Amino acid sequence: MSRIGKLSTNKKPIFNYLTDRSFPRSAWERSLIYLPNREAVVSRGIVLSVSASCLFAVMYFYTSLLSPLNGEDIFGWRMLLTVPCMTVFMLISGDWKLVPTLFARIARQPALLLTLMASSALLGVQLWIFLWAPLNGHSLNVSLGYFLLPLTMVLTGRIVYGERLSRLQLLAALLALGGVLNELYQVGRVSWTTLVVAGGYPVYFVLRRRIGTDNLGGLWFDMALLLPVSWWFVHSGEQGFAVVDQRPALYALIPGLGLISTAALICYLLASRKLPFGLFGLLGYVEPVLLVFVALLLGESIAPGEWLTYIPIWLAVAVLVLEGVKRLLRQRRAQ
Repeated sequence: MSRIGKLSTNKKPIFNYLTDRSFPRSAWERSLIYLPNREAVVSRGIVLSVSASCLFAVMYFYTSLLSPLNGEDIFGWRMLLTVPCMTVFMLISGDWKLVPTLFARIARQPALLLTLMASSALLGVQLWIFLWAPLNGHSLNVSLGYFLLPLTMVLTGRIVYGERLSRLQLLAALLALGGVLNELYQVGRVSWTTLVVAGGYPVYFVLRRRIGTDNLGGLWFDMALLLPVSWWFVHSGEQGFAVVDQRPALYALIPGLGLISTAALICYLLASRKLPFGLFGLLGYVEPVLLVFVALLLGESIAPGEWLTYIPIWLAVAVLVLEGVKRLLRQRRAQ
């Protein structure tokens, strides 16, 4: 996703909250980018990033195989299976030390827990809607939200942090606005799922930045706080845990969900640590493209009047990609 210009302060630009989702890099990992074997490291990072996007798209489709589970059931199972695997990954990678540090902050500032609960709720809504949408005919709307996300991040950087928009970013914003206006003209509104994705993530990233939990420990804590709700979703469903007995195939399909989710997250984490931020951001556009294909595969379609919504937004994305490529080329020439 396209990089926003530098902030006028010493804080890192909000772009990083979109490209690396606030996953930290150690000094050793950062140094890999500048070693003689940089190209090999970057190549592995590209493979990992594309693999993560493909796995997220597979999970998007995978929800349709989990009948009779609904979106809440699937969300619950995903959290219950992913958090333990994420914990193991952090123990192996050395990132677990971030968790005790966060607990120590909460002990010193108990009010921080309330803000963390709000942060967790914002993340939970995004993770839930990703699994709910394919089962309820909103796959295309959610994919549109992910296409709009870089634009809303650009605007957030401008409004909240005073970041200057480049000419290409301004052009992209105007193109996206044209698509949104067409959607308003065609149906009188923009889908709430599109708005939640495009508008919810910037709020989440800004909040994490404000409270200083923009690292893997903060992400783990956000997900861990969702475990009680996840357990309740699974336990209080129409058939609770007994649903697995009603359809024995779920004994294999549910663990498969956990494996796909964990593999996607790990690939994403590793890619974020091997790639320069700009390139990692550009590769982030692979996922929404794949989500569109999944939506079409699930039987959704783009109505004739909606093409004037999607095409300007896709053009806006292309403009941001162009700017990102130009930035990467300038950085390479400067090295």
